This record gives sequence, structure tokens and C-alpha cells, in this order.
Amino acid sequence: MPEVTHDALIAALSTVDDPEIRKPITELGMVDSVSVDESGRVALTILLTVAACPLKDTLTRDSTAALMKVPGVTAVDVTLGVMSDEQRGALRQQLRGGAPEKEIPFAKAGSLTRVYAVASGKGGVGKSSVTANLAAAMAASGLRVGVVDADIYGFSIPRMLGVEHRPTQVDDMIMPPVAHDVKVISIGMFVPGNQPVVWRGPMLHRALQQFLADVFWGDLDVLLLDLPPGTGDVAISIAQLIPTAEILVVTTPQQAAAEVAERAGSIALQTHQRLVGVVENMSWLELPDGSRQEIFGSGGGQQVAESLTRSIGAEVPLLGQIPLDVRLREGADTGSPVVLSDPTSPAAVALRGVAKGLSTRARGLAGRSLGLTPAGR
Repeated sequence: MPEVTHDALIAALSTVDDPEIRKPITELGMVDSVSVDESGRVALTILLTVAACPLKDTLTRDSTAALMKVPGVTAVDVTLGVMSDEQRGALRQQLRGGAPEKEIPFAKAGSLTRVYAVASGKGGVGKSSVTANLAAAMAASGLRVGVVDADIYGFSIPRMLGVEHRPTQVDDMIMPPVAHDVKVISIGMFVPGNQPVVWRGPMLHRALQQFLADVFWGDLDVLLLDLPPGTGDVAISIAQLIPTAEILVVTTPQQAAAEVAERAGSIALQTHQRLVGVVENMSWLELPDGSRQEIFGSGGGQQVAESLTRSIGAEVPLLGQIPLDVRLREGADTGSPVVLSDPTSPAAVALRGVAKGLSTRARGLAGRSLGLTPAGR
């Protein structure tokens, strides 16, 4: 039987990521001790961030599987402990990278995270469905993606993405649940049952500030914000908290909806944000004979794009048209986005096209440090 070394055990454990933080448990100080006896039986003690960690079974399973791959290991006994206050404090500082607490990382000049605020003029146009599917499609392409359900009154993102557990709190740092490789936070995770949220402006602003500053997002490529309909408190707060956030407008082909969507997009003139484009949802219904039935009319998305282009003075493109598809609705109800559950369906193809376009956009240099130092003559 080959000799099992301590280095081999640590190397195996370094392949195990904490399910919430998405970093190796060896880097996070979670491996308290690991040893092996002469028979090859390993004794491992893992320190959880909190005693009620919802994913402790996952940690146990993944650690056991990793150690069993080491030649010479015959069995693994896992003991779960809990970090001390000092250890949690050290972990919190490590995750923040020395940055001050209560700081919004996406608002910093050097942030490379693309932030898209998904807006609509009115409810019922499928804004949240579009957000959930764009997030899932981007994550499936290999990007690190987060979603903030900023629709405080009408939160629906947790159901649409199939979030199964509540966030874990490490002191004053919140670990967002992960579903389909997307980090998600929503007020719905903190409200018992289907209880309504009855808040006014200042409380909404504070909740958004906590979602952005107190949640450990890690190094994201893309952050999507699912805004409530209209141009109220939340839209204004987002512009204040993350001035570099770009607005993505969702509308339907119906002219009445398009007119309202134009107002939602025009808020960019007052907040000095960039409009990234327009997505037209529920564009048509594909019939069995291959023809299209335009249930909500046609041309609304293009109308919004052209009107906003004139208002802003810069091109606002129509990024995509999403057809009506019962599989899109079913996926939202079951927490399985159609871009993953049925990627060849017409709606999924259109959504993945929009996601690809947003993913490959290069960030401008506005507000970013170039790292240049003036040279003397």
C-alpha cells in the first residue's frame, strides 16, 4: 500500500471549493486538521463558517470524494466544527481583500464587472424572465455572474432560478446562494412565506445598499439587476449607488407598452447612465405550420430603440426579439431557465443571442484608472 503523505491530502482538499464562497477550503482556513493512520483511514476536521451552514452535507461529500482519490486512502471520517469569532473575522477580511467594509465594489473606478440594470416601463412584459435566462446563459458560457433581485415588492428571481436555500451570514457579510452557477440575492430570501414587503423610499435604498456592499460577490464578470417596473425610488438609487450601471430596456411589441418603456429608458438622460439596448419580449407565437401570429402586435421594440436613439443622441440597438414559448413560462415556474432546459427552443436561441452580445461587449475607459504616471521631460 502506497504511503499517504500530508501534502497529498492537502493537495486533494485544495480541489474542494466551498459551495457558497467558491474558493478552495484550504485557502479559506476551513481545514482545521487532517491526518491518516497506518491503515489509510483519514481523519478530517472542517470548520464551518456558521453552525447552521446549509451546505455542510455537500462539503462532507465533496471532501470525502476528493480524499478517496488519493492512492492509499481506505476511508475518510469527517468531523464538522465551527469557526471562532477571530477566525470568521480573518476570513471576512481575506474575502474583502483589505477593502473597507460597506464599500460597493462595482462602484469603484477600477471595477471590471459589467453591470446591467434590466428595466421596463410597466409590469408583465417578462423582465424578470429575461433577466433570469440571461444570467443562466452567461454563466453557462463560463462567465462569473451575479443577480440582484432589486424588485423589492415583486421579487420573483429566486423561484425563476430555482434557489433552494437561504443566504448564510458570516458576521455582517452575506454569502449569496448559488443556482445554475449564478450567485443570487433577493429580499424574498428574508421574508417568511409569501409575505408582502411594505417599505418606503429610504428603506428600499438601504436594502439595495446592503445587497451590493454586504453580500460577498467575489470577482464577477457580469452583475444583473432586476429592477421594478417604472422610474421610481429603486431606479434612482441604483444610479446613485452604481453610476456605471448600464440600462437594458425590456418591452413587448404592443404600442402602449412601448410608449411606457420609452419613459423607463429615458431616465438615463437624468441619471447620466448608458443605454445598452432594447429587448423585445413576446414578439410572436410560432404556429405548428411554421407561421407567426403576432398576438401583441409588432414593431414595439424597434420603436423604443429608435425613439431612445433620438432622445439620447447615441445608438440604442434592438438586441433581440424573444418569441412566446410555453417552455419559457414552465422553466420560470420550475426554476429551470429555458436556455438550460431546452437550449434549442426558439426562445432559448434568441435569449442566448442577447446574452452573447452583452457578454462580449468591451467596457469603455470612462471612470476607469489607466494606471499611467506623468513622465518628466
